[in-house]
Formats: sequence, structure tokens, C-alpha cells
Amino acid sequence: MPATLRDRILDFLNRHLFSVLSGIRFERWMTLLKDNRFAVAPRYWPRAAIITLNSVLNSVKARREERLFGARIRSTSVVSPVFILGHWRSGTTHLHNVLAIDRQFAAPNIYQVFFPDTFLCTEDTMAPRLARLIPPRRPQDNVALSFEVPQEDEYALCVSGLRSQYLAWVFPKRQVHYERYLTMRDVPGHEVTQWKEAFLTFARKMTVKYGRTLLLKSPTHTARIRLVLELFPDARFIHIHRHPLRVFVSSRHSYDRAAPPYFLQVPNPEQWDDLIVSRYEEMYSAYLEQRNLIRPGRLCEVAFEDLQRDPLAQIRRIYQTLGLSGLAAAEPRMHEYLLAQQHYQTNEYSSLAPQTRALLERRWARFFAEFHYEMSGIGGALPVQRER
Repeated sequence: MPATLRDRILDFLNRHLFSVLSGIRFERWMTLLKDNRFAVAPRYWPRAAIITLNSVLNSVKARREERLFGARIRSTSVVSPVFILGHWRSGTTHLHNVLAIDRQFAAPNIYQVFFPDTFLCTEDTMAPRLARLIPPRRPQDNVALSFEVPQEDEYALCVSGLRSQYLAWVFPKRQVHYERYLTMRDVPGHEVTQWKEAFLTFARKMTVKYGRTLLLKSPTHTARIRLVLELFPDARFIHIHRHPLRVFVSSRHSYDRAAPPYFLQVPNPEQWDDLIVSRYEEMYSAYLEQRNLIRPGRLCEVAFEDLQRDPLAQIRRIYQTLGLSGLAAAEPRMHEYLLAQQHYQTNEYSSLAPQTRALLERRWARFFAEFHYEMSGIGGALPVQRER
């Protein structure tokens, strides 16, 4: 579908002016700038100026929200959430969208994760105004965007806790520093505590808002199972995986299209392939190390290829494995949604260079074997998944 003038304007605004830090409070914004020695590239000064203005307003609104809801938030208990895990570009968003149709769950939306400190007192008035500024589709693919669709909670933790791997995109000059937050392995104890507090506060606020079981999806949680279980011991987990070659080429495309709204410093795209390879290794090494901490009957693993082939069968398997009820009421609406997605067009990618494939075969060999995938050409068709 050809882009309209409005689509192109919104794309420009999101790539050059708007920011994932739109909801940050002034004091946190100053802390972040100080930690990075105020090293914002000149081309991103307009974006930084907009963040600064918004941050002052966010701080005022956050104080009002604390007065109105603070005591209630702190006294609220969170029903054990359901977490969707998986590397970026593995189908986590699609699965999140399908499961969120079940009304027993509450999934955070774009407004709530971008404005985690103020959404309880501002969403009703501000979300309709800001909705006009959201592009109709994500920049990296054809997935629809709106305030009605679920969004990943890592954005909320980035804004409210400042302990997020996503800040590596905002300040790529300190890539190594922020990459630590993917697994939290080499992070000081007080920073881990800050991350936990931010996460628990967001979960409580979502519970105040909806009073239902939270359905949370962030690829980063795939590498933090131990910490997630410390907060939510009875949580359930769904892990979706996809052929690693597809993940690589899709991630490469996504970095080029989806990363610009993050930047406050000029990145080096020549490093992106290495980042994809190392992040995948780090994430799945942590996942395989910590997966056995999940209690029996609390983890269901799904192949994206199986979900694509027979989605309702996989959804039924998820509910059965995790002991979830309520599917009968939600399945007709899920079926209707899935029918509407039948004509969804995925991105097309060129074949990988032989040397890149050889590198992935060597570096990711453990994960090909773990998830039962074979090395094969990308071409037009999906790579073959080996029978389990």
C-alpha cells in the first residue's frame, strides 16, 4: 500500500524528532544526560529539546499522580503475570496481539509504556490527542500501530528505571555500559534493586488500572528469568522461537528502520551485524541457563513456524500446557483476528552471504540444535524446521 503524505510526515517526525524517552521525568532526564556527559549529537538537539520540555511537564503530572494514586499503588498486589519471551523478530508481537484478545488478560498499550509515571491520571485526556501522531504501521514491518494494540513493557522500565538495554540505542557511544542490562549479570546490586522497583511499580499501576492478569511481552525478559521469578514466583511463560537465519536477516532490516527514533548520538551501522550475533548469544545463553528455574507446567515453548502454520492449534496447546482457562470465550474473536491477518505481507530479504551464514552456523550452533533448526538458505521460503 503506497504511503500517504500523512504517513510520510509521521515517519519523518518519528525518525527525527519524537523519542522513546517522551515520558521521562525531568530529574531522570538530567541524570541520564549527566551520566552521558551531555554528549548529544548536534543533529539530535531538536529531539533533546523536545524531551527536555516534555520532561518538565511529566514531572508535574507525576507528582499529581503520586498524590492521587500513590497509596493505592503501593498497597496493590499483582496477580502472577503471563510473560511472552523470545528474541526480537521471532513473532513475539504477533503472539502478544493474539493472546491479548482474551479479556481475562490486560496488556499495556503504547501510551502506558511510554508514559509509565503518569498514565493513570493522563491517559484519558492525552491518548486521544497523541493518537494522531502515531504512524499507522511500524517502520520495520507492516504491523499496525495504535493505542489499542499491546506494547512491550521494556519501554516503561527504560523511562522509569533507567536500567534498560534499550538505552544502548539512545547513547550508542556507551553501548557496552547499557548492554549489561540485557541479562543484569554484571550490574551492581543497587541498580538491580532499582530495576525491580520500577518493574513492580509499573505492574502495580497496570493492576490498579485493569484489575486483571497482566500479559507482558518484552524480548529482554528472555534473559532475566531469575529476576522475573524473584518478583513473580508463580508467573507463567510462553517462549516463541524462530529459525535463527530468519531472525538475523529480519533483525538487520529492523535495526535500519526501527532504531532511528532512539538515537541521541550517531551510531555506527557497521557494528550492527556483530551486535545482532552477540545479543542473540547472550540472550539465549542466559535463557537456557535459567529456564529450569521455571516450575513444571509454567512454561510453554512454541515455534513461530508452527504458530504460522496452525495458529489456533498452538494457542490451544499454550492454554493446556499452562493450565489457563477461558479459551472457549476468546477463541471466536481470536479466529476472527487471525483471519484478518491472512493477507499480512512479511518483508522480503535477500539471501545471506556465504561467509555470514558460516559465521552464524559456528557462533549459533548450540541454539540451532537446541530449538531443532537446520542451516538452510533463506531465499523466498522459510527455512525447514527439523521434526522434534
